[in-house]
Amino acid sequence: MKMKLIERYILRRASLMFVATLLPLLGIVWVTQALSSINLVTDSGQSIFAFLKLATLILPSVIPIILPFALVIGVSQTLTVMNGDSELTVLASAGSSRTTIIRPIMILAVAMSVASFAVDNFVEPYSRMAVRKMIATAHADMLSAVVQENTFRKVTDGLYVQVAKRRNGGVLEGLFVADTRDPRFEMVYYAREGAVDESSSALVMKDGEVHRKLPDGNVSIIKFDSYAFDLADLTQTTGGSNIRAKDRDLPFLLNPDPDDPYYKKDPGSFTAELHRRFSEWLFPAVFGLIALVVSGDARSHREARMHPMITALLTALFVRWLSFYASNSAEESAYFIPVMYLIPLLTAALAIRYLARNKSLDIPMTFGERIGELRGRLLSRLTGRGSVGSGAP
Repeated sequence: MKMKLIERYILRRASLMFVATLLPLLGIVWVTQALSSINLVTDSGQSIFAFLKLATLILPSVIPIILPFALVIGVSQTLTVMNGDSELTVLASAGSSRTTIIRPIMILAVAMSVASFAVDNFVEPYSRMAVRKMIATAHADMLSAVVQENTFRKVTDGLYVQVAKRRNGGVLEGLFVADTRDPRFEMVYYAREGAVDESSSALVMKDGEVHRKLPDGNVSIIKFDSYAFDLADLTQTTGGSNIRAKDRDLPFLLNPDPDDPYYKKDPGSFTAELHRRFSEWLFPAVFGLIALVVSGDARSHREARMHPMITALLTALFVRWLSFYASNSAEESAYFIPVMYLIPLLTAALAIRYLARNKSLDIPMTFGERIGELRGRLLSRLTGRGSVGSGAP
């Protein structure tokens, strides 16, 4: 079915507002992630291009989270401006059905849901693995070339490394590693020698011992012939990388290897991750429906109500919080897996019911005024202004 001229107009305006909202949000996240990675890159002697690549590879992991909120903000703001310019009123007066507004918005929302599914299932897992490889390589370069002999070097908060001597072939003699990142115990590793493996994914220590000190002062000592540190996240392992469920691609989650050590260790997280990917992509479409329910009707400026964008955003935040809670709980209990699907589906059904009955969702202005009043009182107390003028003249 061919779109009408007014529908293309609404779709174009909503798309532009959505992009204008999405790009600044992604920019803020990109800068935040870049700043958090700059120490790793500079300490390991990586180039500026490696720094930019690492920061960019982190973006796919946040796009599925940011995209639905950018959509609900863009759509609700577009429709609110159109209502302010009396365009929605003119459409209603001309006899246009509500479908004229709903159709272009849902085309955009469904397209973003498809994009979210693609990023979540096909782009993010590979970007995560690329990030892990880059981080491991950076740490390997730090250990192989940057760490000076007989000098303690801080690798990350709570983790320090000392190398007594560096031999040809990347062999490190007299390794000392102090790990205090876990508040439950302190770990100290001594090894006669060690080296970064060929894949630059782990620091393999040989012929040494581990001292494990508990808060009560008790120390246990374990000798080992070979021990490995995963250089991607620097957690002690028995070799190889500590790959999480989020790092796995979709084919593995659909048919996990029962002999995989990480799947055997925590199968619930892999199951929860699969259902998270199959449910999370629905939120752009659901948030599009929420924006339509809140701001898709023509209203008078005299009606006392909170700004539609704020109402839509608060509603979306509440729904997304419920989904996060269900997703995290599903790792521990399979009973929450159906809840992960029920939250977006029930929200969508409720929104469709509102649209079918030409109802709208509002937060009363009195509620907003109360929030503003409480905020004003809190600021007055914090700044000490609450006592001004209250004393005797």
